[in-house]
Amino acid sequence: MKAPLRLGALLLVVVLAYTSCGVLMPGAGGTQAGTSGAGPGVTGDAVKVVFIGTDLTKTASMTGFQNADVGKPAEQVKALAAYLNANGGIAGRKLEAVYREYEASNDSPAAETTLCSQITQDDQAFAVVLTGQLQSNARPCYAQRQTLMLDATLIANSRATFTELAPYLWTGSFPEYDAFASSFLAVLDRQKFFTDRDRAGLVAADSPANRAVYDDIVAPALAVLGVEGTVAWIDTTDLGTLNTGLTQAAVSFRGREIDRVFFLGGARIAPFFMTSAAAQSYTARYGISTFDSPSFMVANPGTIPPSALEGMVGIGFAPGYDVPDSRLAFPDTDAEKKCQKIYADAGITFKQRENARVAFTYCDAGLLLQAAAADLGPNLNAATWGAAAQALGTSFATATGFGGELGEDRYAAGSGYRVIKYDTGCSCFAYEGPVTPLGE
Repeated sequence: MKAPLRLGALLLVVVLAYTSCGVLMPGAGGTQAGTSGAGPGVTGDAVKVVFIGTDLTKTASMTGFQNADVGKPAEQVKALAAYLNANGGIAGRKLEAVYREYEASNDSPAAETTLCSQITQDDQAFAVVLTGQLQSNARPCYAQRQTLMLDATLIANSRATFTELAPYLWTGSFPEYDAFASSFLAVLDRQKFFTDRDRAGLVAADSPANRAVYDDIVAPALAVLGVEGTVAWIDTTDLGTLNTGLTQAAVSFRGREIDRVFFLGGARIAPFFMTSAAAQSYTARYGISTFDSPSFMVANPGTIPPSALEGMVGIGFAPGYDVPDSRLAFPDTDAEKKCQKIYADAGITFKQRENARVAFTYCDAGLLLQAAAADLGPNLNAATWGAAAQALGTSFATATGFGGELGEDRYAAGSGYRVIKYDTGCSCFAYEGPVTPLGE
């Protein structure tokens, strides 16, 4: 029997481990790398790249939460490196892949600084593949030390963040936050989420990125719809502020008779809010997205009341986090098939798509790194690599998500989404309609 869920210290420790500051707060941007010569971690015959694996085992054992088995990331990194090296390496050099494991339950600004120092100073890496580094100081630290980041974390990186940390921050798997937010509001409107409602609630971690997206995109969209938005800005600084924020949001929404609630920034704040809402006898219909980890909600019925799932609607951009294989055959796209084959040839198989979600983000990062570096020769550094990555345009496709489009001022490869809804027939989430370009 699962341990009963409670909004006490134990639960909130896990929320912080999953969410940290919720959405990345832009940092102080790094010094631009040169346009010629080799960057740090690059020698005449090798390129060092660190792949981080985020260990959730301890947090899961503390709470009884069910997380998808993602296999053995260290072996996945080894298999990916062997494939890349057998097919040209990185700019004609051998990929020297280093695997580092990070304990999620110990996440803190100090721990992120330590990890950054290990990777940039001890390992002297050219690039790092991030998989759960959520503290606000993490990405600025790597940028300030001129280390390329290939972000494989399901985190809301805004256009301003990518621009401020250029040319160091990229993702081969997920979308840019601004384009996501525009599509999210458009879909909620088309799905009649706000119909006959003059008010709606929004729950979001209190961060510069969320506030900017709210001011620039969400608030104007709600105004056009004639909907008044009541925002619950959640301070995730510590256990007390988080617990207080979630409870106050539910009480406020109940008092104002708000029965439509959606979320920004994700990082699993949504299911924990729903638990808090249930404790306050508050119910609503929810607008959600991949950022809210739909498959996590289904896999953990003790986290939120099953009745809260009914009527959920929003957008999904990463099938491994969204839907079961019964609702989207695995593998589906050519990019998925390629990454699956890379691992299968090394004897690594995945029972379902969700079991491959970490391995596929590694694959996206490795293939993107290789593709952009192909013609750089002696001039492999962050600036030259970034220019070459943007020149790839639509020739790079993500295995984790939909589509793939880089270009001028584009640092995130995820370029498509599908409408996602909770299906009571299968007690799961399912996609509806075709893949649509983000921003539409």
